Amino acid sequence: MPNLFSPPVRLLRELIALPSVNPAFLPAGDPLAGEARVADFVGSLGAAEGLAVEFQEVFPGRRNLLLRYLPAGKVRRRLLLAPHFDTVGSLDGSEEIFRPKVEAGRVWGRGACDTKGCVSAMLTALFEVVRSGARPRETEIVFAGLVDEESHQHGSRALVKSGFQADLGIVGEPTRLEVVTAHKGDIWARLEVRGKAAHGACPDRGVNAVRAMAAIVEALEGPYAKAIARRHHPLLGRPTINVGLIRGGFQPNIVPDHCAIEVDRRTLPGETGPGVKREMVQFLRRRGLKVSFADVKGVPEPALETDPNLPRVREFMASVGRKQARGVHYFCDAAILATGGIPCVVFGPGDIAQAHTAREWISIRSLERGTAMLQRYLQSQP
Repeated sequence: MPNLFSPPVRLLRELIALPSVNPAFLPAGDPLAGEARVADFVGSLGAAEGLAVEFQEVFPGRRNLLLRYLPAGKVRRRLLLAPHFDTVGSLDGSEEIFRPKVEAGRVWGRGACDTKGCVSAMLTALFEVVRSGARPRETEIVFAGLVDEESHQHGSRALVKSGFQADLGIVGEPTRLEVVTAHKGDIWARLEVRGKAAHGACPDRGVNAVRAMAAIVEALEGPYAKAIARRHHPLLGRPTINVGLIRGGFQPNIVPDHCAIEVDRRTLPGETGPGVKREMVQFLRRRGLKVSFADVKGVPEPALETDPNLPRVREFMASVGRKQARGVHYFCDAAILATGGIPCVVFGPGDIAQAHTAREWISIRSLERGTAMLQRYLQSQP
């Protein structure tokens, strides 16, 4: 039977009760916005355990939190535990999801799965190691609670920009306690076409931009999607494209002179933003379809591919009892940290299927298993 009052469950309930919605999903000034409440709370817990506490400002009022557990001797290696503090908002406008509940062997509430469950597991494991007095001889353990993962990953980008280095980063995401060494990258692009306005009673006098865009959508979702599907990665499968938004026209009796779509293009290792842009534009032009192309996000979100045979990765996989590395389709902070030279894996309790849902939850069994696995690994550090 799961323990409804175990340390990771208690901590997770406290974290859920502190809303930390990414401001990108809320109106300006919304009281639920920002990670400050969680960062301050976790910082106070770390200080009470005797850890060195450091805040790294990313935006005004939004700070990464670093808790450092120093070794008994000289620092010769560094281990990074890196979940994110921000969450998405409430899907129906209700604040009920910010009130944690324990029911049917699950903890319910916003962030339970993505990723306050990981925060709780990592912190509980670290605190237990600290309390045991099992101080590593040469390994510094750093917990980094990052901001803004759900939007533009400015927290992990700031950590990289600061020059922070580690021998291994364990990025907290709900992986069902599998060790993930590869994830897809992500490009959001806006494609626009221009036409010529005219009265709807005389459509032949205009150029219908919506009709032109319909041909582009058909080309992207059809032949282009089939073409890129021929590429394959052993852990990630094929790249994908999704046309997720379309805007065009003003009213039925006007020939629309403008139409825009926004697409989500998931990339494999080796594919780049500029390369994908060229590929899409050239693909459409070969079919006589002219379009303007703009990057929506404005920051690179590359794919992750960490060599599972790296000694530190093998060490972690052996400790948590995993023989085979996995890949996931979603994007996370791991790829950003990897661009800064930190070899990263993704690991944590919970299932991504529950992330961002109207009634988010994590199983207590997964939370407790993840905590125990992380604690065992931390205790093994030299």
